[in-house]
Amino acid sequence: MSAITLEQANRIIAAVLQRAAEVQCRPISVLVVEPGCKVKAFQKEDGSSMIRFEMAFGKAYAALALGRSSKLVKIRADERPLFMRYVITATDDQIFPEGGGLQIRNDAGDVIGAIGVTGDTEDKDEELAAFGIRAAGLKTDDDFKDTGRRSGVRLTNI
Repeated sequence: MSAITLEQANRIIAAVLQRAAEVQCRPISVLVVEPGCKVKAFQKEDGSSMIRFEMAFGKAYAALALGRSSKLVKIRADERPLFMRYVITATDDQIFPEGGGLQIRNDAGDVIGAIGVTGDTEDKDEELAAFGIRAAGLKTDDDFKDTGRRSGVRLTNI
């Protein structure tokens, strides 16, 4: 299994922070993890609130654990609260179902990590996450949806 490199993680974070400044977001925190949700890199802008690391981690964890964006995890939590309460409990409350967490894929479609962005609205956090991934020359799940394939597996209704 390939994993995101430190150089790639740092490029993603730099792109997210630069873009957040350009669009005048509130203070942003960005975390990039390897498969298995092992932290590769994290940065927190001055003025970010206290538990932003945990929130960013929870978003990245949600994306990896359930194989979809943390925004879609939130939708599932709204639709199936009992099921999602079980899943969240089964992970010792590590999942944070809120937009801003995305899987990171290489050109072949393999998951090489995930990102969690937090600090602004969940829509802005999600947009920043996708921007950072693509700015580093990597891919999101959405980059493979039109092909119907990712890493050799047919996509279903995620």
